[in-house]
Amino acid sequence: MSVVGRVAGLWRYPVKSMAAEELDGAEVSWHGLAGDRRWAFIRAGQERSGFPWLTIRERPEMARYRPRFAEPARPDASLTLVRTPSGDEFDVADPALAAELGPGVRVIKQNRGVFDTMPLSLLTTQALAGLGRLTGTGLSAGRFRPNLLVDAGGCDFPEDAWVGRVLRIGGLRMRVDKPDQRCVIVTIDPVTLRRDPAILRTIARERDTRFGVYGSTVAPGLVAVGDPVALEP
Repeated sequence: MSVVGRVAGLWRYPVKSMAAEELDGAEVSWHGLAGDRRWAFIRAGQERSGFPWLTIRERPEMARYRPRFAEPARPDASLTLVRTPSGDEFDVADPALAAELGPGVRVIKQNRGVFDTMPLSLLTTQALAGLGRLTGTGLSAGRFRPNLLVDAGGCDFPEDAWVGRVLRIGGLRMRVDKPDQRCVIVTIDPVTLRRDPAILRTIARERDTRFGVYGSTVAPGLVAVGDPVALEP
């Protein structure tokens, strides 16, 4: 195996489209990080559509709602609490929270797996820097909501070459399955909530809308910030 980088950041998202929970380490199962995207909110009247979710595309303020697990070591069994921008804290299943997000909005829980395309998402610091040069903008990883940020050194967009390969990341073995096809959500800054359409236009023009990669678990294991990332033969 050849070491290609180190883990520079690790996040899970207890509620789809709400703020990330930054982690020092986490157990990764067959379905991704424990507790990742366990909950999601659905828009009224959209239950049978291809995209029923309420996201920061429709409500950018969702990025300022901060979910957490009451027992961080047991996220799958723990109470999920959400702190609102005004400082109130609700159980994620409290109807008052759904009502605050919009008329007819309701929450759903997924007991296994995730709401998104693949269990894991990975981005490199080199890809962030490369896209920043293309857009002339300083970009943070938070805009792109990865689970894993890897400092890989070397050329821009090194993860492109990892598609179809297996990475050993700490105790995890992760197959890199495909590029991440980006959508309008990346145009929204999760801190300022300002929209910058040029971000997505640049990714579409220069990278065919692909930025970062999706992956799945080959062998579960513990991952921590600072762990080496190695490419298997």
